Amino acid sequence: MEKILTVKNLSVSFSTRAGEFNAVKDVNFEIGKGETLGIVGESGSGKSVTAQTIMRLIPSPPSKIKSGEITFLGESLLHKTDKQMESIRGKDIGMIFQDPMTSLNPTIKVGKQITEVLRKHQKMSSTEAKASALEMLKLVGIKNPEVRFNHYPHQFSGGMRQRAMIAIALACRPSLLIADEPTTALDVTIQAQILDLMKDMQQKLGTSIILITHDLGVVAGMCDRVVVMKEGDVVETGTTSEIFKNPQHPYTKRLLNALPRLDEPKKPKMVSAIAGLDPTRPLVEVSNLRQHFNLGKGNILKAVNDISFKIYEGETLGVVGESGCGKSTTGRTMLRLYEPTGGSVKFNGTDIFSLSPRKMKAMRKDMQMIFQDPYASLNPRFNVMDIIGESLDIHGLAGSRAERKRRVEELLDMVGLNASHATRYPHEFSGGQRQRIGIARALAVNPKFIICDEPLSALDVSIQAQVVKLLEELQQRLGLTYLFIAHDLSMVKHISDRVAVMYMGKIVELAESEELYANPLHPYTKTLLSAIPIPDPDVEVNKRRILLPDEQQAPVESANPGAPKDPFNLENSELMEVSPGHWVAQSLA
Repeated sequence: MEKILTVKNLSVSFSTRAGEFNAVKDVNFEIGKGETLGIVGESGSGKSVTAQTIMRLIPSPPSKIKSGEITFLGESLLHKTDKQMESIRGKDIGMIFQDPMTSLNPTIKVGKQITEVLRKHQKMSSTEAKASALEMLKLVGIKNPEVRFNHYPHQFSGGMRQRAMIAIALACRPSLLIADEPTTALDVTIQAQILDLMKDMQQKLGTSIILITHDLGVVAGMCDRVVVMKEGDVVETGTTSEIFKNPQHPYTKRLLNALPRLDEPKKPKMVSAIAGLDPTRPLVEVSNLRQHFNLGKGNILKAVNDISFKIYEGETLGVVGESGCGKSTTGRTMLRLYEPTGGSVKFNGTDIFSLSPRKMKAMRKDMQMIFQDPYASLNPRFNVMDIIGESLDIHGLAGSRAERKRRVEELLDMVGLNASHATRYPHEFSGGQRQRIGIARALAVNPKFIICDEPLSALDVSIQAQVVKLLEELQQRLGLTYLFIAHDLSMVKHISDRVAVMYMGKIVELAESEELYANPLHPYTKTLLSAIPIPDPDVEVNKRRILLPDEQQAPVESANPGAPKDPFNLENSELMEVSPGHWVAQSLA
């Protein structure tokens, strides 16, 4: 096979206050024509630094290429001038970045961002460039390309922005495409569309792809060969089948074992032995909950649209669905972080929507939340002692300074951190450690019920596994009840007793975890489950994705967010029990 790119003995370091940091250490790999190479590893493994070094995008200083060689189509990239690299980037090597919102220029229309690349590298006239850009928009599956050509990035959904990035990256038909975590910020169904699109474009254009990701399920379905990186080193290389079927390095084995699989049976959950806990008694009862937002110009977004469910003592209820389906809004409205449009939420028999602000403040002691972003939800000006201690102060639980210190240190120990961490600030911790601090803060006031709002989405797979294990241990020890909100259905299956599937503000299906995954009944649930990548190349190669009506264009690509399409007529449907404990939205028409 003809080699497109060869990376040989590459080492890259950064100058820091603490001295020299070796980010990439003696890395070797190659990629052939039309091949897809996966580079996997956790945050800090050096995979993105490697990719950006190939593109010569890392500024020097603070970076320094200490040694090595990068050969592309027979020429050394490390000996190219900046001017020469400018002519290669976009024309011969394209790149898709992780966050399409920050990598697209918000002040320039999407169509012009594509034509700029074509005019620079292909020397096209403005008319030719526009025609070619419209063809690319059509090729990457963006509907109404003539209209979308004149839209700005903020007028596109996340999935559409990523499609636009792919259109820019492939506009000049490059020999090599580097995709750096191209689906991390996307929902599982949109991720599946983008991966299908990349495979389709590869077949049409013969492009070689370097796919950088920490999702081994994605690698199983996309890649021919895999490079596994850890702390700057390549620890294992092989065909995708070899890596998954017969991993050799302990780190590769750990990565594979940390990933929950949808096709594996759920581990039996220990019945809590906490005294006084009654698993048949509802702790939380949500009835006809509605949360509508006025978007102006007569547009009403029905973010939560008349939903009802119960959560029993000691139970974990999972809530899954795409971005914008209303799952996080449901959690926040249940805690009255948003004032509801209608309905009721009863906690221990008390309707919390009828409570005065003073009584609601007292109730919050029993109902806590762990937020999605462990950095944004921690005050950067407070040290850990004050972040956790603040909730003790608010609810009058702090006691003396010595008692407050002892309680904070006890909580840190409970979540697997040290007492010495109490004097540090959030920026001094990793993402996983910050999420543990968020959990300790939620536990400080001895709650009975915790809403976990996407607590794993910002974390690597092995850190996710640690946090889930911690949450399960705390549930057993303290008798906690959880509402677990996520879009990672594999993880939700293993942590939840029951799962509710949300779509466009409605619950479309609710059942016990194993039942839902073994016997999905609503078409949207089937679509969602079919889109989840399984970390097994044999399974992925034969898997067929179930599409929504109109290939998933609703609701994510609606031009008017106040009036999205409703492919399942959910406005005229009702949740009905079709078998004991298994509820499905059915049309009343």
